[in-house]
Amino acid sequence: MWSTMQDYPLTISSIRRYGTEVFGDSEVATFTGDGVRRTSYAELGRRVARLANALTRLGVDADQRVATFQWNTAEHLEAYLAIPSMGAVMHTLNIRLAPEQLVYIAEHAEDEIVIVTDTLVPLLASVLPKMTTVRHVIVIGDADLSPLEPAGKTLHSYEELLAAAPDTFDWPELDERQAAAMCYTSGTTGNPKGVVYSHRSAYLHSMAACTGNAFALSAADRVLPVVPMFHANAWGLPYAALMAGASLVMPDRFLQAEPLVRLIEDERPTVSGAVPTIWNDLLRYASSHDSDLSSLRLVPCGGSSVPESLMRAFDKLGVHIVQAWGMTETSPLASVAHPPPGAGDPWPYRVTQGRIISGLEFRVVGDGDRVLASDGNAVGEIEIRGAWITGSYYKDEDASKFNAGWLRTGDVGMISPDGYLTLTDRAKDVIKSGGEWISSVDLENHLMAHPDVIEAAVVGVPDPHWQERPLASVVLREGAAVSADELRSFLAGRVPRWQLPERWSFIAEVPKTSVGKFSKKTLRQMYADGGLEVVELDA
Repeated sequence: MWSTMQDYPLTISSIRRYGTEVFGDSEVATFTGDGVRRTSYAELGRRVARLANALTRLGVDADQRVATFQWNTAEHLEAYLAIPSMGAVMHTLNIRLAPEQLVYIAEHAEDEIVIVTDTLVPLLASVLPKMTTVRHVIVIGDADLSPLEPAGKTLHSYEELLAAAPDTFDWPELDERQAAAMCYTSGTTGNPKGVVYSHRSAYLHSMAACTGNAFALSAADRVLPVVPMFHANAWGLPYAALMAGASLVMPDRFLQAEPLVRLIEDERPTVSGAVPTIWNDLLRYASSHDSDLSSLRLVPCGGSSVPESLMRAFDKLGVHIVQAWGMTETSPLASVAHPPPGAGDPWPYRVTQGRIISGLEFRVVGDGDRVLASDGNAVGEIEIRGAWITGSYYKDEDASKFNAGWLRTGDVGMISPDGYLTLTDRAKDVIKSGGEWISSVDLENHLMAHPDVIEAAVVGVPDPHWQERPLASVVLREGAAVSADELRSFLAGRVPRWQLPERWSFIAEVPKTSVGKFSKKTLRQMYADGGLEVVELDA
């Protein structure tokens, strides 16, 4: 027996239509550094149609890849809606990747058009000549185009294209399973891998983000995506906001603590998402300046483990940080760490990666692909499957990343009987010492609880006796004078003695990846090359 329900396609087109027509009075506000540019969702819908017409005139008529090279702005949102809705594929280029990786992914995706914001023209110009599949470059804003001219591409003004285009478009009927957007992994090992999101996966992911067990978005919210729109689609926040009718506040390139605090004070966002390093900087600024962050009711934070000390510090400011977990391959939202109702002490739950979102499943897998119990004790690799989880990589048959329909995440951890995920490390970052495993994340979180420590990154380094031992690289707050001995003593009451690092390095800043995570690969290489000044303590 079959149902009587209509087969209504779940597409980004329907998110665009609903958000811009039903919530036409909501807005996207783009920060300019000294004010904001405002566009109503109704006007956004008209500009999205103009962009679709302009792209059609440039030859986009099917599933061509149209790349974006932009910060979080209203124009980037226009691309988010126009490109997939017209049946093409949006490819967000990560502006923070190394030049050779940028060229690699543009060639691998076969991008035909790049839409670039004016402040990023010099960066694009440095790689554009090697992007052989690109035919057109569309430039937003006022910029000197001469650096782009040697690449031999046809150059266009974004606003001139839109001005010459009608503000209505004959939107096609789309199959919900066809490609809507592409995002590449950050490529910490080897070349980045392409993940292709479908319309269906983006729609279901947006619905999940709006639920109460995730971010509970509604038309009463104002959403500030600090996480870049070129990083896993800004965690899905732009699409979820449109679906909920929530207004969007876009920070453009102003991602430092001082302008972000001004933006929060002026625009009063209720929800904001960013990686822990961003919130660490904001905390330092807010702690030394008279700052009002009280509009924020919820701050999803992820990308790397969120230190308990950071969450507690923001609690004192009236800002609730909730830890979320996911990756490019999971669209990315997979779990959110809301404590269960009636929990007497919320912290055992808040420090986890949270409960999985409905529509997904995860499990713990040990050696030999043996599925382990979700008992809160068994530790293994986390595998996941579901409606917005990738089942392969684009033009890459890497079977080692998948296991009979499950994605191998590369994260090591455990799942409690009531469904809370706790990650202990990335598989490649676990420190294997004398046959035992040491969690680098656990050591980092304890170190960052010290009042004089701003950042701490721990990696395994070779040891002649134990195979590997932890090296702790620490960034101290300005004016602090804390010794390695004192930090080791601080850790002694929090972790087993055999896990205490003997090697310590005090550095100005922990190196970061293109998406703001600690670059442990860089730290290991710096240590191997003798680029770190290391203090060695007696075991």
